[in-house]
Amino acid sequence: MSARLGRVIRTDVISDDLWALIEPVMPTSRRRGRPWNDHRRTLEGIIWRFRTGSPWRDLPEQFGPWQSVAERHLRWSKDQTYTRLFAAVRADLDDQGRDLLGLLSVDSTSVRAHQHAAGARPGARTGG
Repeated sequence: MSARLGRVIRTDVISDDLWALIEPVMPTSRRRGRPWNDHRRTLEGIIWRFRTGSPWRDLPEQFGPWQSVAERHLRWSKDQTYTRLFAAVRADLDDQGRDLLGLLSVDSTSVRAHQHAAGARPGARTGG
């Protein structure tokens, strides 16, 4: 952990073992122009943003410019990078005989149901 301006920011959330597992499926820098920031630091910034629920603009400087991290998140969402990451983790867990569902968690405080999911009978007029 590192202290900055009186706040404690948790870093190194991706263990070396996990990074060794997912690094091979990360995109390579085969593009022209400026080279990418470090993938691990960027992924930790994405994890920090979703763990805290903060806006992209509040991303601590240690993760790089917030615009770069947000753009990389969007790019990885579109190019199936996250799908490859989760597949690599799932395959490793299967090899170890561990259950993936034991690692998953959904914070129900931020899950909202649509108003029509409140228990009305099917076909009933709900006014919506």
